[in-house]
Amino acid sequence: MKLSYSWLKDYLACDLTPSQVAEVMTSIGIEVDAVEEQEEIPGGLAGVVVARVAECVPHPDSDHLHVTKVDDGSGELLTVVCGAPNVAAGQKVLFARIGTVLPGDFKIKKSKIRGVESMGMICADDELGIGEDHSGIKVLPDDAVVGTSAKEYLGLKTEAVIEYEITANRVDAASHVGVARDMYAYLRLNGIPCRFSLPDVSAFAEGPGAGVALEVRDPDGAPRYTGITVEGVSVKPSPEWLQKRLLSIGLRPINNVVDISNFVLFELGQPLHTFDADRIGGGKVVVRRAAEGEPIRTLDEVDRKLAATDMVIADTTHPMCIAGVFGGIDSGVTDATRRVFIESAYFDPGSIRRTSKRHGLQTDASFRFERGADPSVCLLALKRAALLIQELAGGRIVGPVLESCPKPIEKQVIDLD
Repeated sequence: MKLSYSWLKDYLACDLTPSQVAEVMTSIGIEVDAVEEQEEIPGGLAGVVVARVAECVPHPDSDHLHVTKVDDGSGELLTVVCGAPNVAAGQKVLFARIGTVLPGDFKIKKSKIRGVESMGMICADDELGIGEDHSGIKVLPDDAVVGTSAKEYLGLKTEAVIEYEITANRVDAASHVGVARDMYAYLRLNGIPCRFSLPDVSAFAEGPGAGVALEVRDPDGAPRYTGITVEGVSVKPSPEWLQKRLLSIGLRPINNVVDISNFVLFELGQPLHTFDADRIGGGKVVVRRAAEGEPIRTLDEVDRKLAATDMVIADTTHPMCIAGVFGGIDSGVTDATRRVFIESAYFDPGSIRRTSKRHGLQTDASFRFERGADPSVCLLALKRAALLIQELAGGRIVGPVLESCPKPIEKQVIDLD
């Protein structure tokens, strides 16, 4: 797993260097592999600069390509063939010069496209490794200065990253807050000044109305299950700060809703699952065991047959995902999603382990659940995600928090005397 030094310091205020952080982690039983300075985007987008589209005309031998003249600050206009539907004269763009190697080891070469020589590439977000959007080229504000490197323009920095192993007994350390909490205890015991803080969710408030309903039929398989509905969501690229947090630990941003789930996972160690609420049949989430041989198509577009011991999150007619392991393709968030249901749960570790092994699926969620996630974090993670969706996706919380927890989670007290 990767730990971002700057992200860690959001929760642990101390004067330790990255190397000293690694030393403390080793002292508290976390196996550190390496401390590295890494670029936010591999290669730092060397060879990519801010440019201006000086001219843009239709390609003479294509109904969808354009022939552009690009000013990259080098003193000459470069002919570039572009297939993006949104390219237009006057735009400021990010331009990859000949010889540039983009993420994915994609090298930019001089090429001839339908008889027209092309001297570089005008880039989209996904080609730059800064997002998933490939609907068109990335268009910059008019005040972007031609010739500025992409590294400078985007504010790309080097990031101290600590790579470490999560042993079977240390799932508590599978998050930035988890490591920060353990380090805080060690530092305090050793008289080293520091301060620990959790994400602030005091602004969370339940909303009016009623969202998705909940029925937990198997509380043994799901001892704690919480959920909330958020409506009025706008699915779009995440803000820069969130994208950078994910990129720093090797995760590629997808969209604001999915990125928030991943952010909270690596912040608090609590796996979340976000459903498109309008695709939940009957408007009810049903937590149950699967029927023997019950079918589900998962996110990898594989048709699977479930066993009677598999836990599923279903609606009133069919399974929507394999609980704690993998999502289904029919209920996931898309660009058209406007209402979401956020799940934050604690599933029985043995059940998740058997299901994960049976289907040959190990995910970030199953890794944590089968080792025993912390059930006391469910509600904090749910509120954190809901607040972030309100902030970054314009959503509104609908109804109360839904919770099933028949057996109260008791605090474990260890007497050190």
